[in-house]
Amino acid sequence: MGSRHNHKRSFIITMTVVFLASCSGDSTPSDPSIPTLLAPANNEPCLDGSSVNDSQSSVNFSWTQATDAVTYDVEVEQLLLNTKSTYPATTNSLDVTLNKAVPYRWKVIANGEPDTTPSESDSWKFYLAGNGAVNYAPFPPELLTPRSASTISVADGVIPLSWTCSDIEGDITSFEVYLDTTDASSVATVVTYLGATTEIELEAEPGNTYYWKVIAIDADENKASSGVYSFITQ
Repeated sequence: MGSRHNHKRSFIITMTVVFLASCSGDSTPSDPSIPTLLAPANNEPCLDGSSVNDSQSSVNFSWTQATDAVTYDVEVEQLLLNTKSTYPATTNSLDVTLNKAVPYRWKVIANGEPDTTPSESDSWKFYLAGNGAVNYAPFPPELLTPRSASTISVADGVIPLSWTCSDIEGDITSFEVYLDTTDASSVATVVTYLGATTEIELEAEPGNTYYWKVIAIDADENKASSGVYSFITQ
């Protein structure tokens, strides 16, 4: 009799543990899914902005709703000044007032319940149309290697440099590459545009701090600068 009671008690305890473990697993919140950007379109002029004044337009940003997302952060980077602003949103659409005739990059971060990991969309670039603008400068080149503040080795007296660049109209013709040990004000070479990513080698000496930048030039002589990176050679 006592054996049957003990067996029954053990069974009840086991079932209780399994039930509690099951409930605990069901209550764990899920990370939000990755949002997909919709508009403004990637590598396109944004013509849909609503003009606020002569220098600014209101731009509608939209993206797909992320599963298990509670809020969103829309990160907008002004590419000429390399400044970033973050705008909170509770739905998958947001209007932001921006300066006209300026290139931007944007992405969306989906935030879930506490103790979950936010998800991040791809980054898209667009050019906000200016008043009567019919031609656009290239997007500022993005320097890939050497990264800023990095240390690289000189091999056979040269170092590798690489960058990527795009243009709404696809009419980039060349790049001016600046490299020196002071302020990246000296043109080291001019490179003909061959594709979205460019790789070259330039002469350098070990034990120096170098500064470099790239300026993209299109068929209408519009220019866009990458900004200056520095690196150390060894």
